[in-house]
Amino acid sequence: MDPANIKHEMEQLNALYGMGLEFLLTYGFQVLAALLIFIIGLIVANKASQLVHRLCIKKQVDVTLAGFTASTVKLLLTVVFVIIALSKVGISIGPFVAALGAASLGIGLAVQGPLSNYGAGLNLILTHPFIIGDTITVQGVSGVVKVIKLAYTRLIDEDGVEITIPNKHIVGEVLLNSKSFTLLELTVGIRYQDDTERAIEVLTQAFSSSDYCDKSAQIGIDEFADSSINLSIRLLAPSARLHEAKFKANILIINTLKTHNIGIPLPQRELRLLQ
Repeated sequence: MDPANIKHEMEQLNALYGMGLEFLLTYGFQVLAALLIFIIGLIVANKASQLVHRLCIKKQVDVTLAGFTASTVKLLLTVVFVIIALSKVGISIGPFVAALGAASLGIGLAVQGPLSNYGAGLNLILTHPFIIGDTITVQGVSGVVKVIKLAYTRLIDEDGVEITIPNKHIVGEVLLNSKSFTLLELTVGIRYQDDTERAIEVLTQAFSSSDYCDKSAQIGIDEFADSSINLSIRLLAPSARLHEAKFKANILIINTLKTHNIGIPLPQRELRLLQ
């Protein structure tokens, strides 16, 4: 190699070494302090988040709200320590804030739909129209609430099917919350010649000893039909086993009526021939 080129490269390396050494001597302690502040900030943010979460659980705050509050505290503390760390190395955060504001406008327009889900989720967490374990009906679907997130709510129906509903489709809609039980309404017809009060009594006794529904079933005359007196049975059944309870209730009704010789009539028509 040409000795002149080697000498030139050595001079460049010496210059870079000198610049690096000067930078370390001038800003090394500042960078180290900034890095140390950032690491301490992450530790403090994690500890504070865990403390807030434990306090919320101790005060019996909703699990979803407790998690959201803890995450918010962690994010805010992290941002504060990042700002402090940047100021240590002489970086002004003004331009970053301005750029972030401009970017936020565009991002907000682009993700308006998802953001509306988060806003609706926050509303659900704060107002508590339902909690995990409740049975709700909304937008034509029903199920037991298993997960409440800021973006969505997840239900599980009796067949084990998971139903995920964006929160913006829950807030502002008609919402039915039957807690852990659902009202089950059944109808059975008996003959006009049978003792109606006795039929109501034996059905009430039968349901009071059942193990798949609430003991206090309401039974009474629903209507006087052409061929039968229709009895209405209203009872609360566990939402997770609603169809099972319905099938067992129908078997109980027909077996009870048969046992006490109370008939379920067939439709009848009377025809008259006029001369």
